[in-house]
Amino acid sequence: MSELVPGGNTPLPGGALTLRVPGPFDVSALITDAGGQVRGDADFVFYNQTSAPGVRLDGDRLTVDPARLRPGADRVTVVVSPADPGTPLGQLPSPALLVSAPDGRAIARFTPPRPQAETVLLLAELYRRGTAWKLRALGQGYADGLAGVARDFGIEVTEDADTPAASPSSPPAPVPGTGHAAAPVGRTPTLLDLGPMGAAAASGSDPAEEPAVREFLAAVNSARAAAGSPPVTLDSRLTSAARAHAAGMAAGGLLSAETADGVSVYQRVVSAGYAYLTIGEHLVSGPRTPREFVEYCLSSERSRSTLCDPGFEEAGLARVADSRTGDLYWTALWGRPFSPAGLERTAREVIALTNTERAAHGLPPLSPDAPLTTAAQGHSADMVARDFYAHTSPEGRQPWDRAAAAGSRRRTIGENIACGQRSPAEVVLGWMNSPGHRANILKRDFTHIGVGLAGGGRAGTYWTQLFGG
Repeated sequence: MSELVPGGNTPLPGGALTLRVPGPFDVSALITDAGGQVRGDADFVFYNQTSAPGVRLDGDRLTVDPARLRPGADRVTVVVSPADPGTPLGQLPSPALLVSAPDGRAIARFTPPRPQAETVLLLAELYRRGTAWKLRALGQGYADGLAGVARDFGIEVTEDADTPAASPSSPPAPVPGTGHAAAPVGRTPTLLDLGPMGAAAASGSDPAEEPAVREFLAAVNSARAAAGSPPVTLDSRLTSAARAHAAGMAAGGLLSAETADGVSVYQRVVSAGYAYLTIGEHLVSGPRTPREFVEYCLSSERSRSTLCDPGFEEAGLARVADSRTGDLYWTALWGRPFSPAGLERTAREVIALTNTERAAHGLPPLSPDAPLTTAAQGHSADMVARDFYAHTSPEGRQPWDRAAAAGSRRRTIGENIACGQRSPAEVVLGWMNSPGHRANILKRDFTHIGVGLAGGGRAGTYWTQLFGG
């Protein structure tokens, strides 16, 4: 069974799949096409409408048969909300998604980081990749109820201006920084900041935008100076990637880390020639000027921490208007460029944090191991290059196969993988919060470790820990 982390994905078998979220939660599903929009109200399955072609809801059990979805359906997004609509998710246990194959075999589990003020989570999505289907863990939060989610996927929702409430018929105003909805001009903009995952206009320079970019850079570096962070410089490759991604979002009319053409913002960064150790992004719709954009990004703690992160050294910015609505779609990218020394330093930090966890449990430290490091780095790079996320490679190679091929003679091998995290601290924390990954870190039989990481995959940076004993 795959233990998923945010941004992680796993292949799905054919047939009807069962997805459960036990506990005091309501489960819903949205069926969308390649553009990320529903075709009508019938594509929203929830407690008042419990079935659609290929999807059925029965209590906490959602059954999805991809082969029976309506024509054109490319994605099913699983949504979870409190059974009591007035309860913030932060007051409940973190919802755990359990996915079973048609024969009842457990194939995946995902427990997102504990929500705070959010009232709805986009928990996971089943999506078509060629002729096959995959599951991706999300964990993205909304603070404006099921109605906000439905509206942002293209379902018309009637709003009561006098008495807003968090229900499917009249949502409250969006809370900045908690969702990923495209906000029309004049409404409160909503931010997608994935944390640590082209289309037209892919050149890195647009003379007409240069004054705006200078305004952006001045505002950003002023905020970074106030936070004690060094300034960033503009990078033409990041600007090129930002412009391509903003154009893709504007073409589809939807804020997303992956646009309708199937390309993610992280893939665009490396396609533009920018190899990175860590990357951050702000994807926003609503602000009209660079200064408004920066002020909005400073309006919540999470997005402010990205803008002011002292680890970022370079930035790129672009804005593209939706030709149908005039809405501006913004992409800001923040990067620390790749270097061999930086890769080695990052891997050492992962090992140090892992050994800190072992020491806290009375276990001896793990020693760095060259063959395990080679195998771990190779697997991270392979997952990025061939666009998969799994312990088993497409041709069936397992962690112990990769370790042996790299020259390891360790008798016992274990592996942790993750994707989307920006830093050693974030990835080790994620592993420690997952029972299966935690067990590997704290296994007494392991004596050695190798760490690898590679950026530019669909979900951002891909991390591997390979243990040996």
